Amino acid sequence: MENKNLSNDIKFLKETIRLAKNGSGWTSPNPMVGCVIVKKDKIISRGYHKKYGGLHAEIEAFNNAKESVEGGTLYVNLEPCCYYGKTPPCTDAIIKSGIKKVVCCTLDPNKKVAGKGIKKLKKAGIKVEYGFLQEEAKELNEVFFTFHQKKRPFVALKFASSFDGKIATANGDSKWITNDVARKFARQLRGEYQAILVGANTIIKDNPHLGADGKKQKDPLRIILDAKLKISLGRQIFRDKNVLILTTSQCDKIKKEKFIKEGFEVCELLGRKISAKTILQVLKDRNISSVFVEGGSEALGTFVDEKLVDRVFVFHSPIFVGGVRSIGAVGGKGVKYIKDALRFKKPKITMFEDNILISAVVK
Repeated sequence: MENKNLSNDIKFLKETIRLAKNGSGWTSPNPMVGCVIVKKDKIISRGYHKKYGGLHAEIEAFNNAKESVEGGTLYVNLEPCCYYGKTPPCTDAIIKSGIKKVVCCTLDPNKKVAGKGIKKLKKAGIKVEYGFLQEEAKELNEVFFTFHQKKRPFVALKFASSFDGKIATANGDSKWITNDVARKFARQLRGEYQAILVGANTIIKDNPHLGADGKKQKDPLRIILDAKLKISLGRQIFRDKNVLILTTSQCDKIKKEKFIKEGFEVCELLGRKISAKTILQVLKDRNISSVFVEGGSEALGTFVDEKLVDRVFVFHSPIFVGGVRSIGAVGGKGVKYIKDALRFKKPKITMFEDNILISAVVK
């Protein structure tokens, strides 16, 4: 009987994770959460957190129930919240509902919760179990866990290169290294992060759009690293005001005032260079929990040199560019010894026709 119960618990928790994924790209800086309510081993209601500021998964499930949830078991992939934020505490609603048992995958890393939600439910006489599918639950919300545990935004790097590691020719030509299918997937990845970051040279040479793929995804905040403010208006990235320009005291002050007058946010930082640590602090102060660093070589190198990387997406096309002056994927200072190289684990390979994507997390 115990094994059957455990099997059901796993089955229902997998359903919460599946539901939670529906909120991808819309819930940040909140986590993706799904919830099911079960009575007599049957799901009577489902819900998921649809967008930041909206109802939490547990409340959605209560609202979607077609029968009384009293005496039922609530399954959720993350510990229910117990504090007032954009919405009231889910623990209060659970206690009021008459739910007799709560099963969740993992504790909430947010210090405002971090076990307090479970403690509150137990105090109210509700049985609570947790610790199932923890690895899957944490990977689903890797952004949320990083933001609260490391106190900084989650950093994902992405680039597309030839088999010999080049992202552009010596004269800067890079269109297109990868095929249409790979590029479409890369645009979809953008929608999973709150911000996307590129260097000024990428804007000048490629004039990228930097939007997510399709109307179902939310466009990320577009961030430009430009120490001297070399860029100009009229590029695709300035199609709306969802842009943050990071520059330094060395910037062109006339251009800076022009950008500000046009309604764009310009953040002038101290020093001649912009470090990855400084970038992440600026984003954290704006409650941005994730950033997708898409290029160019020097921008990628900045994060690699400081070892401020959590995940990589490396697209490879079956071509050789050659040439010592062709542009390599990752710039920066690099390491002197291989033993000091940034290392990754859990590599996953995906094929897009003849293009290869390797994704991995940092060790």
